[in-house]
Amino acid sequence: MILNTVSLLNYKNFESQTFEFDPKINCFVGANGIGKTNVLDAIHHLAFGKSYFNPVALQNIKHNEDFFVIEGNFTKNDRQEKIVVSLKRGQKKIIKRNGKLYEKFSEHIGLIPLVIISPADRDLISDGSDVRRKFIDNVISQNDKQYLSALINYNKILSQRNALLKYFALNNTFNAQTLSIYNEQLELYGEEIYEKRDAFLQEFIPIFSKQYNAISAGKEQVSLQYKSDLSEEKLTQLLENNLQKDKALQYTSIGIHKDDLVFKIEDFPIKKFGSQGQQKSYLIALKLAQFNFMKKQSGVAPILLLDDIFDKLDEHRVAKLIALVDQEQFGQIFISDTHAERTEDVVKQIHQSYKIFIL
Repeated sequence: MILNTVSLLNYKNFESQTFEFDPKINCFVGANGIGKTNVLDAIHHLAFGKSYFNPVALQNIKHNEDFFVIEGNFTKNDRQEKIVVSLKRGQKKIIKRNGKLYEKFSEHIGLIPLVIISPADRDLISDGSDVRRKFIDNVISQNDKQYLSALINYNKILSQRNALLKYFALNNTFNAQTLSIYNEQLELYGEEIYEKRDAFLQEFIPIFSKQYNAISAGKEQVSLQYKSDLSEEKLTQLLENNLQKDKALQYTSIGIHKDDLVFKIEDFPIKKFGSQGQQKSYLIALKLAQFNFMKKQSGVAPILLLDDIFDKLDEHRVAKLIALVDQEQFGQIFISDTHAERTEDVVKQIHQSYKIFIL
């Protein structure tokens, strides 16, 4: 998977700009706030139809402009792919592949395999379980359309069940038969999602452990565990057991939408007991494991975006990371950094062709 060119029009701080890329390594260097991360985010937009950093789509339009357009030209398995993402104020976002409009954005997911490593990943450690579920869903969905479809259906039925619980409370009524229909549908999709998440993590966790050991040189032991209500009981039984609680709360309090990943270092929560360097190493290992898993599943090396990753890593960990990247399994890499000399020193160690963009 190679990104040949990107053109930006009214995207974030860019008025009009085109970049032609090296097939191996591309570096964006410059002061903070100059737009390095925005270029990486534009590439993420082309892969997923949305920003990695700003969920409010309209805020990605340049100030005082009415629209943005991102155009990317890719080569995948010797075939050219032209992707255009555009948004105009007051209208829906549009994604086109080779001039053809997608009816559903979900149809696009997986076409452009991509992994991003960024300081924003710290949310995976610091924030709630929804961020960690999104990580699992993102990895699986890029290679499994059926999983993505089940997830969309589950969330739709979950919203309907929650609306029904609110209706019961507001009208001081209850209908067990209607509720059971939603319970059965949640069971149908929930069990499929649980089984696929469980199977994915059984394969993913050993890959992650290997990546962390490589970065840290085996200095500390880390673990990654999958936590789900469905590991104990069937979802319909869980929903029945929690009925009174759900009626009181007016929403569904149990199910795969409450799944979580538990991150530990030396058997303690990494959020409380891991240093900044250890936490960053943990997150990088997670994302490199994602890269390896996706490549194994699809046979295509994902595009790798490394956003400001050299900060808060000591020289030893940077060297280990570079040794990991300096392997044939990696395809095209995009790096952003504030220090031009540091970046060039690093990329020279990777022994691949490279291009540096000074912004």
